[in-house]
Amino acid sequence: MSEEQDIQNVEREVDSYKSNVSTVFKATLNWDRDFIFVGRTQRGYEIEFDANVQWGAQPSEPFMMSLGACTATDCVMFLQKMKVEIVAFKVDITGVKAETPPQYFKGFDIMLNITAKNISEKKVQRAINLSVDKYCGIYHSLRKDVKLDIKYQINNVE
Repeated sequence: MSEEQDIQNVEREVDSYKSNVSTVFKATLNWDRDFIFVGRTQRGYEIEFDANVQWGAQPSEPFMMSLGACTATDCVMFLQKMKVEIVAFKVDITGVKAETPPQYFKGFDIMLNITAKNISEKKVQRAINLSVDKYCGIYHSLRKDVKLDIKYQINNVE
C-alpha cells in the first residue's frame, strides 16, 4: 500500500474507534486540607491538586497536559494506522494564561518530538490536522479564541 493510501485509510478506521468512546465521564474531588484536593476518575486513578503547589499539581497543569495527551494519543493512533513504527514520542507543551481573572489559557505551544521508522512530514502533518480539525475533544472544548501552535521534530530511524 502506498503512503497516500495509508493516509487516506486512517480517517475511516478512526471513525469506527472513536464511535465506541464513552460520552459521559464522572470524577470525584475530595478536600484533604488547606487548598489540597484529591481527584479520582471513574476508574479509580488519582490526581492530587494543590493551589499552593506544595503537595500536588495546580489545576491548570493537568488541564494543559490533557490537551497534550489528547493530541498525542490521536497522532500516535493515526501514525500507527499509516504504518509508522514509533520508537519514541515526547510532547512538550507551554500554556500562556491571561494576566487578570479569570486567567484563562490564551494559547498553547505544543512540540512533538517523534522518533520512528517509515515516517514522513506528510504523515505527521496529516495526523496533527486530523487531531485538531476533527478528533481531539479536549481542544474542541476550549474557548474559540484559544491559539494553538503545534510544531514537530522528526527523527527517522531505519
